[in-house]
Amino acid sequence: MSEQPRKKPVRRVQKKKNIYRKSKYYRRRRRRMILGGMAGAVFLVLLLLILLIRSCASGKSDSAATNSSAVQDSTASMNDTASDTEEELSGEDSELPEEPVSLTVSVVGDCTLGTDENFDYDTSLNAYFYTYGKEYFLQNVKSIFEADDLTIANFEGTLTDSENREDKQFAFKAPAEFAGILSCSSVETVNTANNHSHDYGEESFSDTMEALDAEGIVHFGYDETAVVDVKGVKIGLVGIYELNDHLERTTQLKENIAKVKDEGAQLVIVIFHWGNEKEEVPDENQMTLGRMAIDEGADLVCGHHPHVLQGIEEYKGRNIVYSLGNFCFGGNSYPSDMDTMIFQQTFTIDKDGVKMDNVTNIIPCSISSDYGYNNYQPTPAEGDEADRIMQKIQERSSWIDTAEPQGSTQ
Repeated sequence: MSEQPRKKPVRRVQKKKNIYRKSKYYRRRRRRMILGGMAGAVFLVLLLLILLIRSCASGKSDSAATNSSAVQDSTASMNDTASDTEEELSGEDSELPEEPVSLTVSVVGDCTLGTDENFDYDTSLNAYFYTYGKEYFLQNVKSIFEADDLTIANFEGTLTDSENREDKQFAFKAPAEFAGILSCSSVETVNTANNHSHDYGEESFSDTMEALDAEGIVHFGYDETAVVDVKGVKIGLVGIYELNDHLERTTQLKENIAKVKDEGAQLVIVIFHWGNEKEEVPDENQMTLGRMAIDEGADLVCGHHPHVLQGIEEYKGRNIVYSLGNFCFGGNSYPSDMDTMIFQQTFTIDKDGVKMDNVTNIIPCSISSDYGYNNYQPTPAEGDEADRIMQKIQERSSWIDTAEPQGSTQ
């Protein structure tokens, strides 16, 4: 009989293997392997995260170092630029012209380009504006202002729509477009330090500055000074409001003159709003501050507020015009005194500074082109009227006490 072939043991091994897989030992080992694999995966993920964080931190550190270096370089550059600018603006480095430069400055008094809400509107300056237009008011003096090199006026009032009137007897305002009265007639600069600049609160003052800026009119006053370039000469402008503080304005006066000189001013003009209404002679405060301004380096001092003309004093070769009176004045339709003037001075500046030649020109004017009432149209006087006003100015100049006023400094 032939021997039957044996069955392969594979089936028994496979069976044994299947039995093993069903045992608790296999399941336990498999669970340990799975858990170990998961732990390893978590470890790898954490390791990758740590490496990534370190890489980012290193990048940020390098970037911060780079940015810090760039900021330092930028700051150094800005400081160098600021230093260069300060040097350019400083009075010491401001170059005076090699050849003499001649320039003429015109200064006028109170320009109240508005009205009080309690006034009769039909006769107010505002009504004239909407009837005749902005060119009407200064048309009789425009040619004078166009012929000079710089015109300075006192802007007294506000250009605002605010209804928050201050608690005072008179408060003046007009819309912003009234600033065009000045710009269309060659008035380039205005003093804003006076007792009507805040008639409708701080908002009205800000509104006024914006209206002037919109017309390209340079403004100065209080702690705001200006330096304007005229024919290559830097003119410093300082405006001081004296009425409430009197000689307490001394520090502000000195600091502001020093400020414009530090900014390169080669010619300094100081404008005061000072004195007493209707007084024809300057008081001690005016004389003290006016002379102090000259002592501190001003080349011309002019003032207003009394609403009448006061005299002119020559002090150390410089002029102090104590009151220019009203000019384009919306504050009264029938003022008792309509005399005014345009004060002009022609300065010569060369490499040695401002010459002491003191060339002046006084143009007598009326605040109105009509003798019976104020039509808000300042007009040069002629003939006997011009002579009368000139004699008034000369007489009132002779009344000024040339002795040193108490409290003045040399």
